[in-house]
Amino acid sequence: MTTMSTDILAAIRADASSSVERDPRWNRILRRDRTADGLFWYSVITTGIYCRPSCPSRRPRAENACIHGTVDEARATGARPCRRCDPDGALAENGHNGRVMRACRMIEASETPPTLDVLAQKAGLSPTYFQRVFKRITGLSPRQYGEACRAERLRGVLRSAATVTEAIYTAGYNSSSRFYEKADSLLGMKPGALRGGAPAERLRFAIGQCSLGAILVASGERGIVAILMGDDPDRLARDLQDRFPNAELVGADPDYEDHVAQVVGLVETPAVGLGLPLDIRGTAFQQRVWNALRAIPAGQTATYTDIARAIGYPESVRAVANACGANALAVAIPCHRVLRRDGTLSGYRWGVARKKALLEREKDA
Repeated sequence: MTTMSTDILAAIRADASSSVERDPRWNRILRRDRTADGLFWYSVITTGIYCRPSCPSRRPRAENACIHGTVDEARATGARPCRRCDPDGALAENGHNGRVMRACRMIEASETPPTLDVLAQKAGLSPTYFQRVFKRITGLSPRQYGEACRAERLRGVLRSAATVTEAIYTAGYNSSSRFYEKADSLLGMKPGALRGGAPAERLRFAIGQCSLGAILVASGERGIVAILMGDDPDRLARDLQDRFPNAELVGADPDYEDHVAQVVGLVETPAVGLGLPLDIRGTAFQQRVWNALRAIPAGQTATYTDIARAIGYPESVRAVANACGANALAVAIPCHRVLRRDGTLSGYRWGVARKKALLEREKDA
């Protein structure tokens, strides 16, 4: 029986190493790219284990690594799962994200939101467990997500429909009376007012000064709708008017200045918090992003990638950044706590200098 020479073995290893290094997935493994978890796995010949791409263990030499498109392929090599990164857990997590995203698409495409039982059956999970997983990933229950989708459709058809009732049924509501019971909470105003461009909506506002410049606070019946910051008070007032072109804006209200003082207190001393109600208006996706932002504690930060993963859309980093840019409630919804992936400051609607100052203030607090 003959054995291969050292030179032949070295050549085989060099070829295997070159093959792995040419695979674009190898660079994601070297970077410990968390967004690749659940998309592929790698095994290590010398240790006999398989891992997820983000595994914190020391990277293997390319000649000792094999990349697998499925976890079954990794198991077929005889390797065992890594205890540090739990690669089977990555598969389960990715599978849940996929199930929830498919459920979201199903809800969005349905005129009448599917029942929890139907959604759970499609996902292959029990209703109770599916509900828990759906809310953990999206921040909303399936029912809340369905209501947000229908409300968004209603906003789109209200102005073109012949009547409000026609718009209600076109958007997928089965009963106009039951819709009207929830209209204010779903739309932020009466549907008739929204159909006419919200001329009946009355917003109180006032402009004050803080250490970061001018600050405008505006509220409707349900709470604060806008907190805007800048250098020019007149420009802030025009910004508010552009955001609510048909609303009745009521300024110079002495009683309302207390609201501004409380918001200024939040800017100057983040630890005090804000005890005023917010009227948060946005699409279902934006609201998921903004809920995730509000979960970031003062003094801590997250990346856009972190937020995208937290809401179950790891590939939607750009959409997350757009949602941050659309935030009209500065400081109260802390989009200033989101950084680039490398930890550097990114753009901020109210100026990067203000973002830096807010972060330093919260860090010191």
